[in-house]
Amino acid sequence: MKKLLKPLISVIAISTLSLSINIDKNVLANNIANTCEYDSASNVNPDYSTMNCLLTETALSYNVPPEIVKAIAEGESGNWRHFDSKGEAIVTADNGIGIMQITNQAGYNQDRLKSDIVYNIQAGVKILDDMFKRKDLPSINGGERDVLEHWYFAIMAYNGTKPVNSPIVQATGERNANAYQERILRIIENLELIDLTELPFLREHFQYDSNSKENIKFSAMNYNFDLPLTKSKYFFKTNQKVSATTNVTFRTRPTKDSPAMGTLREGEIVTITGPFEYEEVSTKKNHFVWYPVKRNDGTEGYVASSYLNYSASTPTPTPPVTPPTTGNVDVSKFADYNANQYWAGDFKWAVNIGIISGYLNVKNPSTGKYENLLKPYTNLTENQMLTILFRYFKPSELASTKANTTWYGDVNYQLATKYSLPVLGANTASKQVIAGKDITRGNFARILASMHYGKTLSQSEAIKFLRDNGLTTTKTNEEFKPNDSLTRAHTVAFFHRYEQIFNN
Repeated sequence: MKKLLKPLISVIAISTLSLSINIDKNVLANNIANTCEYDSASNVNPDYSTMNCLLTETALSYNVPPEIVKAIAEGESGNWRHFDSKGEAIVTADNGIGIMQITNQAGYNQDRLKSDIVYNIQAGVKILDDMFKRKDLPSINGGERDVLEHWYFAIMAYNGTKPVNSPIVQATGERNANAYQERILRIIENLELIDLTELPFLREHFQYDSNSKENIKFSAMNYNFDLPLTKSKYFFKTNQKVSATTNVTFRTRPTKDSPAMGTLREGEIVTITGPFEYEEVSTKKNHFVWYPVKRNDGTEGYVASSYLNYSASTPTPTPPVTPPTTGNVDVSKFADYNANQYWAGDFKWAVNIGIISGYLNVKNPSTGKYENLLKPYTNLTENQMLTILFRYFKPSELASTKANTTWYGDVNYQLATKYSLPVLGANTASKQVIAGKDITRGNFARILASMHYGKTLSQSEAIKFLRDNGLTTTKTNEEFKPNDSLTRAHTVAFFHRYEQIFNN
């Protein structure tokens, strides 16, 4: 089975505006069924390759990342099933219908939701699209539709914004791994084979009574995360240059059952030569698709979409490394500054010597106004922490070092390598993701102590260094909580104490 994107989908995906005006639901459903060579009147579950096609084409017709639609279908129906063994639509105890488990949705033909898989999928995708457009749900960064993590709250709302789906367990502050959207994102990671970035939400942003059926109240309506997020792998274009995210087998046909033509090396740049194709073996259940690509030596073959990266073709310019404003900065002008907090003096020192800066003109979740914020309780990524570290220890070198690539963390990790720091991230496709994840207090201690001594220390040695020199008042490694994330307040406090102890 070799299904390609038809011109219908290419035209529709160009503009969500024209989409909302011009799409006739019946025409769209019929065209998708024809594209995927599926008989909508058959009352049987299509093979996996055909179902992949139906889900993917419908998602693209609404400009929704197919990764998300396929994961929801997986989570809702299990094994992409719509009909039972008798040819009847699967209906759950709460009246969820079919593959997308459409429940109590006005405006949809209930009989057709049961009899027509394509119509059921279309209804689910339209509902998800409506959730993304809602103004009463928080948004992530600029809300770009092709960024998977930006759909976090739309996925939540597909199931419901009830306390059970809060990203954070209010009672403990722990991540709620059982929240609907968290489970859907794990399906994407496991079956699309894509590493997603965990968004560092805070407990205070989600207000609810765990014993109530009332919806969650969101105290923050926009999150600006300086993290490497994940673009959908379904929008590569012909002649676009992309790179391999890891060492991956290069195939003669769009299936793992075809002969290998060698291995694409991690970071190797190849050229997309045509539209993606679905799994050739119809009984194989893959969430991903296959792209035809050409290597620099002219060899052509196929690579699974999961292992291709936009970085080679759509680079993000590395911003110039410049320290924040220094001098007599009045930190009380930051809306979330609190003179009674332990970190008040630390932030005043850190901002004025230029190792950290606040967020200017961002939306304050507490007031709804656009203000200047310090965000003391926001977690730091490893890359962000390295910026602060090198601003403190090596400001001139940080400013003068030239990036070798377009990756935003390039300079930090050049210097981390130069000074043999025990970092977890690096400038490779897989470790760039780690660089953008929260750094723990234990890893921070290792990096700071290793920078101080000029040699790599273990975590235990590093925490002992902090204790012995008064950088922490904790008495044991366990009390130090090395596995907890490092916040901005923690960071400025550690550096301020370091300055007071070693440089005064």
